[in-house]
Amino acid sequence: MLDASAGSERFFADHYVNLRAPHASDAIAAQLRDTGLVTLNGLTTRQAVLVSASQPMEITPHPHGAPDGLTLIHDTGGHAHCTGFAGLGNGELLAHTERSGTPKPPRLILLVCLQPASTGGETILTDGLDIHARLASQNRAAAIAFSQPRTAYFGTGTGHASQVFTVEADGRISIRLRQDGLARWSPFVQPYLPALRTAIAASQHRLTLQVGQGYLLDNHRWLHARTRFTGDRRLLRALGAPHVVLPNGFTPCPTASVLPMTSGAV
Repeated sequence: MLDASAGSERFFADHYVNLRAPHASDAIAAQLRDTGLVTLNGLTTRQAVLVSASQPMEITPHPHGAPDGLTLIHDTGGHAHCTGFAGLGNGELLAHTERSGTPKPPRLILLVCLQPASTGGETILTDGLDIHARLASQNRAAAIAFSQPRTAYFGTGTGHASQVFTVEADGRISIRLRQDGLARWSPFVQPYLPALRTAIAASQHRLTLQVGQGYLLDNHRWLHARTRFTGDRRLLRALGAPHVVLPNGFTPCPTASVLPMTSGAV
């Protein structure tokens, strides 16, 4: 069995695209369409991160971002106990999609490590395809329940009512999730939350990012999370809309393809 370090390195290598290789932009676009995830290396400065973010996406602003559109993700020392701000502390960050409480969450996320933690701070990535497939095969009622319109409300009073799985007109599925104090659930889906969390835990992949390493992912397909850490862990994040056309979410496995369509729901 692979140890945690070897597993992290293999997962990183399986999704890696060399930014310096000919036609790297084409390779990145193709991989986003295929798996929704690209791992990258060699981004050791803010300018390098900014340039790399600008190539696949039109960077969109974030409330905590700088004027260039990048957000420094680190322990600010003042957000640890603020609901909805776990990313700016040093505690565990549960699996989620970015900006889930907005009507139209950003499609792409680039996250790059400038300085790793002293201990902990592993990145955890989970493919929505795997989560949905596990639920569809092991608890089909849960997969159907989490596809029902307006069964979740993410965010504050100005948040957004939606569902975990949105089944589009073409049969593809997008995922939206948060698991903190700003997630509220319909009584209809509450009994299925343990099954959802179990499916997420069984599908996760861990990455120990080193200086200059990062990932670009489809925020409508992948969940990301983080383990608790110590030290001055610093990362830069960019959010945005892709320059190329990407199909929505993922194509479900054949046994799950008959779930109800929810694309008309908000």
